[in-house]
Amino acid sequence: MANDHRQALNGAEVFIRALENEGVKYIFAVPGEENLAFLEALRNSSIRLVLNRHEQAAGFMAATYGRLTGQVGVCLSTLGPGATNLVTAAAYAQLGGMPMMMISGQKPIKSSKQGLFQILDVVDLMRPLTKYTRQISNANTIPAKVREAVRLASEERPGAVHLELPEDIAEESAEAGIHIFNPSDARRPTASEKSLDMACDMLRRAHHPLIMIGAGANRKRVSKALLHLVDVTGIPFFTTQMGKGVIDERHPRYMGNAALSAGDFVHCAIDRADLVINVGHDVVEKPPFFMTPGGKKVIHVNFSGADVDPVYFPQHEVVGDIANSVEYMAEHCGQCANHDFTGLMEVKQAVDKHLQERATDDRFPVIPQRIVHDVRSVMPDDGIIALDNGMYKLWFARNYPAYDNNTVLLDNSLASMGAGLPSGMMAAMLYPELKVMSICGDGGFMMNSQELETAVRLGLNLVVLIINDSAYGMIKWKQGQDGYEDFGLDYRNPDFVKYADSYGAVGHRVTRTEELRPTLERALEAGGVHLVDVPVDYSENRRVFDEELAELTCRLQPAWAAPRSMACNSSSASNLVRASLAPT
Repeated sequence: MANDHRQALNGAEVFIRALENEGVKYIFAVPGEENLAFLEALRNSSIRLVLNRHEQAAGFMAATYGRLTGQVGVCLSTLGPGATNLVTAAAYAQLGGMPMMMISGQKPIKSSKQGLFQILDVVDLMRPLTKYTRQISNANTIPAKVREAVRLASEERPGAVHLELPEDIAEESAEAGIHIFNPSDARRPTASEKSLDMACDMLRRAHHPLIMIGAGANRKRVSKALLHLVDVTGIPFFTTQMGKGVIDERHPRYMGNAALSAGDFVHCAIDRADLVINVGHDVVEKPPFFMTPGGKKVIHVNFSGADVDPVYFPQHEVVGDIANSVEYMAEHCGQCANHDFTGLMEVKQAVDKHLQERATDDRFPVIPQRIVHDVRSVMPDDGIIALDNGMYKLWFARNYPAYDNNTVLLDNSLASMGAGLPSGMMAAMLYPELKVMSICGDGGFMMNSQELETAVRLGLNLVVLIINDSAYGMIKWKQGQDGYEDFGLDYRNPDFVKYADSYGAVGHRVTRTEELRPTLERALEAGGVHLVDVPVDYSENRRVFDEELAELTCRLQPAWAAPRSMACNSSSASNLVRASLAPT
């Protein structure tokens, strides 16, 4: 314990001192009257208040702060409706493994003159969505509860925590000399040497190993260790959606992104592998492939053990600090003479060709491949894109090469619409020297579009790209896939250029495909908040995801069997895969 405060402090002041002691720099908030004592304590602190226009956006920004920094992001709401507006952000952080603390107000608990007006059991509401949720009933317990909440939010697997501060507890005096608890010095446990040696033995026995990189590996130390492992062993790798950028995807051993769970080009490589080393993925994220009994072996390398699922049941687990585990494997597993990556690299050639198809197609409205191509061409290597959730997310996951970790911020766990704009705002706040772009569908953008005012008020440098189809496009695609009639998913949008201008941002409308790239370049260079409205032609969804990929079926014997057969059935533009994977 440290920081002995002899002056009399009320509960709110103690809370703020405890947060300062944890290194909290921002609180994202939509305050209410039950938060006024807390707000006054915040006014006299070193913590910056960021006033949002909706609690959900405040939560998304706090969660993204945690994702990008590894430190706990903090958001604040009032009681009742303010607290319920944090629920989606709580689930976003919890499923996405992002350290975040929610603080909500409450009516006085020692006496009340308003009956049950606005009162909900918020602690119970948050219980299934958080790692820890408590009501504070005594000002003297605040330091311990804050320390415990921050500890649990930060520990692997990171997630959401919640503290409720009633109005009367915020105003009551804490005891003189109250202590604020300092963070303890803790290190993550390392995997046992026996477990690591067993993993190396499995790797040596394999003929066609493949590395899969998931969200838990999206850390700087892990990136460096994984690059070392790939370079030493020569093992090809692919990523989940949330594992993008852990290793520069220009690497010659990068196989692609498993944006779909099955039936994509990259699954031709996964099907040929006899061992998958799964680094940092767990079943919270949509499966990048399905395990089957008697199929390929999987080694689970993560901070915690595997949650067994019908589609995921690894045969061996390496549990401990990921970076240390991967570095050990790089140093001790080495290259193996019996590894044969010929078939995997043939698939890579086919994947690379496929991802270049129609990337410069100039039809209008703009097709997704061209949008991805033009965004990649204007973003620097360290530029950050923050994706909302919609059909375009699949296109960016598959077609947009990421060059560094956490430069593609997407969510494939809760996959909530409305997160793209606040996530991009948070990245722009943290890294004002970097180019940042929020990429949203028109539906997802409108769910938190009022935060444009926040972005302008904060003086952010942010480009918001709206991919506009005047519909809930992904659901329309699914509707067609399932054989239903096109019904009930179209709507009208505001004039996005005027909408942006009304907030003090700069609006742009793309009216020809060749305008997209120069418009994005000008917006990125100009600084400030810019909105770019681009109409999209989503007919490519059906051609690629329904027709082309549905007909691509890898029919192969195990690559180590003789004779070696690596034929793929395909049609239309997929003929390149059939050619590159012809029997040898």
